Amino acid sequence: MRNLEIFEESKKYMPGGVNSPVRAFTNVTINPPVMKKGEGSHIFDEDGNEYIDFIASWGPMILGHNDKDVVKAIKDMVDNALTFGAPTEVELLLARHMVNTLDNVDMVRMVNSGTEATMSAVKLARGYTKKDKIVKFAGCYHGHFDGFLVEAGSGVLTERIPGSPGVPKSSIENTLIAKYNDIQSVRDLFVKYGDDIAGVIVEPVAGNMGVIPGTKEFLEGLRKVCDEYGALLIFDEVMTGFRVAYKGAQSLYGVVPDLTTFAKIMGGGLPCGAYGGKREIMENLSPMGPVYQAGTMSGNPVVMAAGYATLTKLYNNLHYYDHVEKLANTLKMGMEEVAKEKGISLVINRCGSMMTPFFTEKESVVDYEDAKTCDTALYGRFFHHMINGGMYISPSQFEAMFIGVKHSEAEIEKFLELMRKF
Repeated sequence: MRNLEIFEESKKYMPGGVNSPVRAFTNVTINPPVMKKGEGSHIFDEDGNEYIDFIASWGPMILGHNDKDVVKAIKDMVDNALTFGAPTEVELLLARHMVNTLDNVDMVRMVNSGTEATMSAVKLARGYTKKDKIVKFAGCYHGHFDGFLVEAGSGVLTERIPGSPGVPKSSIENTLIAKYNDIQSVRDLFVKYGDDIAGVIVEPVAGNMGVIPGTKEFLEGLRKVCDEYGALLIFDEVMTGFRVAYKGAQSLYGVVPDLTTFAKIMGGGLPCGAYGGKREIMENLSPMGPVYQAGTMSGNPVVMAAGYATLTKLYNNLHYYDHVEKLANTLKMGMEEVAKEKGISLVINRCGSMMTPFFTEKESVVDYEDAKTCDTALYGRFFHHMINGGMYISPSQFEAMFIGVKHSEAEIEKFLELMRKF
């Protein structure tokens, strides 16, 4: 079956023909390519088209597609087991590796997705502090948990959904919205609700309204206000953990959160997530403490094997981060140069190997309101031009591009050459 035939048939059995909305490409008005194979930095669709992949499965494939060491770990585990719903040695190996190599993580709990990690971290914060309210930021997306679907950016913004039907007011009455990179907006909420705020959850580098790095002053301010009011600071590093740096964005800023959530990369391409933090907080989880959170497939041995192979390979080859940093910087500067040559208003935000080109007249993009000024129609034309030329980039203005270990300088130059023809 070919791309169009598969996609049209899929619409009969899956809403919109997809299992995650942005994959439908509705906002760029073309049918999505249906992928068949990945190898290194390249992916191939059912029509035989080849693309240089700058989405990387929305971030996790930092080692590239079909990494031989990750694939071997999966195959070796599959020969012994798929799942037990019981303790295994490989989950110990991954948990111990994370605790020993990450800052600010004394204990970790494995889950199955980023959404599960963030919602569980919030529940733990509430149980630990015995308070109810959570502060989040306009434009930050922490998964599709009811309490997060307020000004959530990402797919919600791309699909022009103001929130989400199906979320009762009671589910979001304890969610407080602050302005990203604006510490005063946070302080104002704490002055009013501080006695009942359990924690603040934030992407230290936002990736779901496009890439928008938090300022050091902003993140340090969050740490200070949480300490003042006895609230927990939760860093959502689902996207940035092991990507912008091995130890995540917190290592770049020198700000210590109480809890951190992980996903994406740590599963090596398989569904995985985790949250971890200070021992005195984590020990409140059942069966040690009263906060109940469980998952039949959490710590699945196949996923743990893939994750262990991925994280140990990254940790043992930290020069990979120098490689992707260099390529990403070359791409950013090259895109800025092309935009200047063409007279296109463009702001490019980057942190490590993730970046977003914002088609906006603004001089900078530092929050959700800035991101919403983008010319999405112009981005759509840019997307069409790039994908038709074999560059697989996000169909949404409000997502990130990702550079991986298998990308090359020649591929970056090929991207820029194609952009010059836009």
